[in-house]
Amino acid sequence: MHMASETLPDPAPVPGPWRTIFLNGLWKQNTGLVQLLGLCPVLAISTSIINGVSLGLATALVTALSGGAIAAVRDHIPSEIRNPVFILIIAALVTCVDLLINAYLHGLYTVLGIFIPLITTNCIVMARAEAFASRNPVRASMLDGFSMGLGLTLVLAVLGAVRELLGRGTLLSGAELVFGPAGKAMTLHLGSGASPGFLLALLPPGAFFGLGLLVALKQWHEARQRQQTAATIREIAT
Repeated sequence: MHMASETLPDPAPVPGPWRTIFLNGLWKQNTGLVQLLGLCPVLAISTSIINGVSLGLATALVTALSGGAIAAVRDHIPSEIRNPVFILIIAALVTCVDLLINAYLHGLYTVLGIFIPLITTNCIVMARAEAFASRNPVRASMLDGFSMGLGLTLVLAVLGAVRELLGRGTLLSGAELVFGPAGKAMTLHLGSGASPGFLLALLPPGAFFGLGLLVALKQWHEARQRQQTAATIREIAT
């Protein structure tokens, strides 16, 4: 008996490991919106886009380099002293970043202040070292660290933009700290009047409200995606 063959649709492509690592850090396991790690710099520095993005990129650099360094020496570190060695590696890299920012971007260095050295104790950096870098190869660990830091930078950028816009009526204020005198022309003044801003947005409660709103928006978006996926599956099944 001959059975007619049924043509099945091609399966959806499976994301490669590099893409999966990147998307986990940037969105699915975002440190600021999902894991809720590193809240101290998120709440304290996100008063403007420039401040938030600058600290976020510094954190991403440290997380990527520390992940690669720890992955490279993980087989040579006794388990009894693993955490102190991890902290020593992270502290050395943070010191290098701190000195570089102080040397080449001194104005930005004075604004970010103590939060650059505090990257050493940022739970994001240590968490990725323990959870990923200590168990995976060098390149994957560097990508994981960079994507996690980039996810934090994205949160700092969005939160900083909202707080700066509501609090000062500007965007990209302080760009001259990074780009020199030419950066002043990048600042956008969107407010009008003598007091264009909403003071609460620049205070710690404003940071809490803004971050809570971003977390809620992400959860709403993912819940909507799950509903759409479930509806598509039901349509195919019927």
